[in-house]
Amino acid sequence: MSFKHIFKASLRWNHQEKPGIIGLKNYYKSHSIAIEGKSDLQVSAAKAFKGDPGLYNPEDLLLSSLISCHMMSYLYVCGQHGIEVLSYTDNALATLETDTDGSGRFTEVILYPDVLITNASQIKLALYLHTAANKLCFIANSCNFKVMHHPKCKAIEP
Repeated sequence: MSFKHIFKASLRWNHQEKPGIIGLKNYYKSHSIAIEGKSDLQVSAAKAFKGDPGLYNPEDLLLSSLISCHMMSYLYVCGQHGIEVLSYTDNALATLETDTDGSGRFTEVILYPDVLITNASQIKLALYLHTAANKLCFIANSCNFKVMHHPKCKAIEP
């Protein structure tokens, strides 16, 4: 049996003139995204695409969603297997390729999770569980590009 979950978001953008620049190709790209009951998120295009480099961009948010979802899935499977996770960090990389016509796509994401657990005898299992977490990750399951993992794991107990 499957369950359907609906998520809603609203986007607001207003035209603003860029000082000294005329033409439609030079729109400000900054906008806000609202989700009921949460603070608005200020978003722009990436700096490479003439956006505000001080704001989040859709590419940042896609990568952030992917690493966050993977971590939550990982913590879930660790809990199922009795692995106590003390810390989890990730410094992921995403590759975006663009074409001369302006189209583009992510071609791969590499996650570099670094996990600290309590029991050294569980390190091998803890490393394997990244594969299990990837199978559960809603965001990874929705991507049409490779999501790879290069995990590290250590324990506080020898």
